[in-house]
Amino acid sequence: MEIVRAVVLGLVQGLAEFLPISSSGHLILVPALFNWEDQGLAFDVGLHGGTLLALLVYFWRDWYDMIRQGLIDLARHRADVAAWDQRSRLLWLLAIGSIPAAVVGLLFDDWIEANVRQPWLVAITLAVMGTVMLIADRLGSRRRPLGSVGLVDALAIGAGQAVALIPGVSRSGATVTVALARGLRREDAVRFAFLLGTPAFVGALLLKSGDLAGMSGSEARDMVIGFVTSAVVGFLAIHVLLRWVRTHSLLPFVLYRYAVALFTLGIGAYRVL
Repeated sequence: MEIVRAVVLGLVQGLAEFLPISSSGHLILVPALFNWEDQGLAFDVGLHGGTLLALLVYFWRDWYDMIRQGLIDLARHRADVAAWDQRSRLLWLLAIGSIPAAVVGLLFDDWIEANVRQPWLVAITLAVMGTVMLIADRLGSRRRPLGSVGLVDALAIGAGQAVALIPGVSRSGATVTVALARGLRREDAVRFAFLLGTPAFVGALLLKSGDLAGMSGSEARDMVIGFVTSAVVGFLAIHVLLRWVRTHSLLPFVLYRYAVALFTLGIGAYRVL
């Protein structure tokens, strides 16, 4: 793989993982657009490692506070969850919300990889999920703060994360959409979605880390380049989206999804003809 390709794919992963436009979908569409051969699962694992690093660096204080307070409350109050601090309850809810994606990933990840990576299918899911996102963004009350998230919210948002295993849906897009439908404020919906995505990234990286074995020197070099690129760009994308949703809607991302879907279908039709 050439260095330029590694940088491009790292850029795509870093942007599309956190902006609600689907990184898995773009990692299928971009190589297909340029007639590049598939970059391979090991390279994708490296890219996801970069965006995991971006999440951990950006939200390290949140995780530190939640884990520290969680240990304190567990020692003081044991299983009396009602007496726990809000940060401890959020940690518990993130753990509960991670279950749907973990179950679906373990059961269907290989099937999804083998059967739903066609560009035309990615185009359709981009458009359909964009419509659902627009409806949730327009009709959601956007009044509830992060501290109001409960068990039902966590499970519902976690189910959205599980659906996002289908390329084109978008992990951030699906989780933010469900959070908005549950009435969360945009910024809090995005923050919860990013926090919920962290355990999913860790699990996926552990599950597929075996694919990194046996890489050649040049392959390892390209993966490191993609890793660093996706980490840096991902960090910036997190910051930009959190600032954007404070005063703006998700409409630009919806329109982008429509445009990419139409472009992909158009290119596919042209190549068939």
